[in-house]
Amino acid sequence: MSRVLLAVLAIAMCHWCAFVSAETPDTVAEAPTASRHDEALARSLGADDYGMRRYVLAILRTGPTPLPPGEERNAIFQGHFANMNRLAKEGKLVLAGPLDGVEGRRGIFVLAVSDIEEARRLVATDPVIEKGEMVADLHTYYGSAALMTINELHGKIAKNAM
Repeated sequence: MSRVLLAVLAIAMCHWCAFVSAETPDTVAEAPTASRHDEALARSLGADDYGMRRYVLAILRTGPTPLPPGEERNAIFQGHFANMNRLAKEGKLVLAGPLDGVEGRRGIFVLAVSDIEEARRLVATDPVIEKGEMVADLHTYYGSAALMTINELHGKIAKNAM
């Protein structure tokens, strides 16, 4: 398993452990899960009974034909950002961001699909993938359905559009 995937899983586990440890047995007894559960919200986010859902994690890494700096490279990266915005508006891309480039790993996507093949089709629409600047390693991921709210929340806290 790649170090990036292990890091993502470790972060998710830390968040889960912090959440679980914040509830004392008295708190749980006073506020049973059923009273906090919002069925309509859970359904709208595609949550299962644990508040989780399936995603596909794409780890983007340097591809076989990286482009040198210049107009063509700038154009494919403009297309890359436009494609990410399109997928986010469609509700397919719930999280994206750059990585540090260690071992050629340059970014991640979390896609709101449960099927690797559908994720492969979505990722293939990105100009950086089409041109070979990057390739995507795809992995199924089981995480909080609350991730589906990130794009909406981000829009409320960002002063500038990307």
